[in-house]
Amino acid sequence: MGDKGGAPVPSPQQARAQASAITSGKATSGKAAPEAEASPTSQLRTLFDRPRLSPGQRRIAQYLIEHITEAAFLSITDLADRVGVSQPSVTRFAAAVGFSGYPALRERLQSIALGTLAKGPEAPEENGANELQAAVDAEIDNLENLRRDFADPDQVIDIGRKLSQSTPLTILGLRISASLAEYFAYAARRIHPDVRLVTRGGSVAYDALLQSREAGGTWVLAFSMPRHAQETLTAVRVARSAGLRVALVTDLALGPVADTADVVFATGTGSRLVFDSYAAPGVMAAALLQAMTDADPERTQARLEEYEQISDQHQFFLRD
Repeated sequence: MGDKGGAPVPSPQQARAQASAITSGKATSGKAAPEAEASPTSQLRTLFDRPRLSPGQRRIAQYLIEHITEAAFLSITDLADRVGVSQPSVTRFAAAVGFSGYPALRERLQSIALGTLAKGPEAPEENGANELQAAVDAEIDNLENLRRDFADPDQVIDIGRKLSQSTPLTILGLRISASLAEYFAYAARRIHPDVRLVTRGGSVAYDALLQSREAGGTWVLAFSMPRHAQETLTAVRVARSAGLRVALVTDLALGPVADTADVVFATGTGSRLVFDSYAAPGVMAAALLQAMTDADPERTQARLEEYEQISDQHQFFLRD
C-alpha cells in the first residue's frame, strides 16, 4: 500500500507497533512516571506469595482475595467459619505468610481494605444501575486493577521477550479459554515465525506439547478461565515435565494451575452475568503481544510488511 507520493503507508498494526512500545514512556521521559499504588489483588498476591501453602491455607488466601473489604474485619472465628477451616488453621496461615498471629495479619488486611473502600465506587444497587450496567462497572474495576498492575511492566516485558525467543511458541487454551488462545495465536503469527495453537485436551495436547519441546520450544503461554478445566492442569503438568516453561493468564492467583505454572498473570473476569466476560484478560493478552513486538522490532517490522504485501495481493480485507 502507498500514497500518491509513493511513500509506504504503514498498516494499523505497523503504526501501533512503532508508536506504542511498552518501554517508550521510560525511554522518552526525562523523569520517572509517578508511581501508582498496586491493586488490592496484587498487594494480597504479594502478601501470600509464599512457598507452597497447604490446600487449606490456599482456600483462606483465595477467600481473602475475593472478599477483602468484608473479610478484613472478621474475627478469627468468623473467618474460619466462612472458609470452612479450624481456628488453628487460620493462625497457622497467618504465621505461614509472615505474621506473628491473626491480629497482625488482620491489621494489614484492614489497611488494604480501607484503601479499597476509599477509592471504590458505590455498589451498583446504590447507584441505581441495572444488571448490565453493574456488569460493565465490574469490568471497569477489573481494568482499573490491571492498570495499577501495569505501573511496573517489567514482568510483562520480560515474559514477552521470552515468548518471542521461543521457537516454536505454543499457545494453550482449552474449553472456554480457547477463544483467548485463538486471539493470541492469530495475532502472534503476524510477528512470530512458528506459533502452535492447542485447543484440544487429552492425548492431542500431550502430542503437541511434546513435539513443541522436541522442536526446540522453550515456553508455553496458557489461558485458564473459569470454570477451570482439569485437562488444563494436566496439560500444564505435561508441559512442565517435558521441560517447557509455562506463563499462565488466569483469574486466580492461587490454586493448582497457578501453582504449577512458572509465571502467573492474574486478572479479574466479569462474573455478573450468566457467562463470564474477559475484558481484563483480553488486555493482558494484548500487552504480552505488545511486549513480543518490542522484543524484536526488526523481525516484527519485516513480518508485518510481508503480511501487508500478501494481504494486498490476495485482497484479504475490505478497504475502509
